[in-house]
Amino acid sequence: MGRDYRKLDVFHLADRAVITTYPVTSEFPDEERYGLVKQIRRAAVSVPCNIVEGSARRGEPEYLNFLNIALGSANETRYLLDLSTRLGMVAAERTQPLGLLYTELIAKLQALINSFGAAKA
Repeated sequence: MGRDYRKLDVFHLADRAVITTYPVTSEFPDEERYGLVKQIRRAAVSVPCNIVEGSARRGEPEYLNFLNIALGSANETRYLLDLSTRLGMVAAERTQPLGLLYTELIAKLQALINSFGAAKA
């Protein structure tokens, strides 16, 4: 059963989060280009990519596995942005809106994952 990820609000939110994350991480110190910047960007891109890949899977268990991976990556990104702020690499004014965006994304991913359990009950 193919799913069209483009119809998912959570996918569009994840995509917007990536697009918003890149300019913020470009403000990090140059010495972090291959450290936190790379890790944050990789985690951010992982979220929509796992939604897309999971949508292409036939079985529900596989789909849920990829949604759970996306959820983990969204949590990782939010943490790394917070850590970067606490380490003084970027101003809180730049990461706070992103943190809120990732919090919303995490909640919507969790709701989507939970909806599969509710469908079985």
